[in-house]
This record gives sequence, structure tokens and C-alpha cells, in this order.
Amino acid sequence: MKRYINGRFNPKNPSKYIGNRSPLYRSSWEFAFMRFCDESPSISKWANEAIKIPYKHPFTGKFSIYVPDFFIAYTDKAGKSHAEVVEIKPENQTRKEKLGESRANKIQYVINQAKWNSAMAWCKNKGFKFRVVNEKDLFHTGRRG
Repeated sequence: MKRYINGRFNPKNPSKYIGNRSPLYRSSWEFAFMRFCDESPSISKWANEAIKIPYKHPFTGKFSIYVPDFFIAYTDKAGKSHAEVVEIKPENQTRKEKLGESRANKIQYVINQAKWNSAMAWCKNKGFKFRVVNEKDLFHTGRRG
């Protein structure tokens, strides 16, 4: 049985957090991203599970709601402001060729693609970016590739 880390995050900079309840992390990766959002001087505002995006479930055909992990507002190195919706997922759930032979992984991949396609369209309409972040993004060693 796998055990997952979860709990409530207590921001050091509560004025940056947008929300009425304490942010809830469901993995150590989400916890690490919350710490980054809270402590990074380039991030001015952030929220956890604050946005609801409708999407059509690819297997049932019914509309459902996707709640991405994060919303962030930040300023880049050039001083330009950005807003982004961020989903935290392991790399093996984000790339088709990494799925292996598990039927459950393949099903989840198709569902994730439906959610993320809806999120990209929703974000484009709002002038936001949408990004899926994995462990390589969170814990990179300075080398990309």
C-alpha cells in the first residue's frame, strides 16, 4: 500500500495567497510547489484548487469539472506580468510513451488529455497560460534536456 503525503500548508507570506481556506497539498511535490510560490519574490499571488473548468469526459460523454492544482500570478525577468494555471503530475502520467502497459494508466492519460485540452482553451480565453509541471521541472539540477 502506497502512502501519500498530504496536509494543510501554512504560508509564510499569507498576503500572497488567494483563498479563504488553508491550501491543501496532496503530495510532496505539491508541497514543494506551494513553498516555491510562497517564497519566490517573482510570484505576487497564488491559489490552490481555486479554478473550476468544465470538460467533456472522453468515456462517458458527460460534462464534468476539472480543478487544476494552482493559479499563479508572477513577473518575469523582463518585468512583464503573467498569469498561469498549473497542474502537478508525475512525468509518467503526462507522456503517452511513458505509460507502460497498464490499462489504468492509459485510461487516466486519455482523461487527463481531455482535462488539459479544456484547460488550455479556458486559459487562452482568459489570457492565461496553462502548464503541466512534473518532477523534472520541480527538482531539476540546472540541466535541461
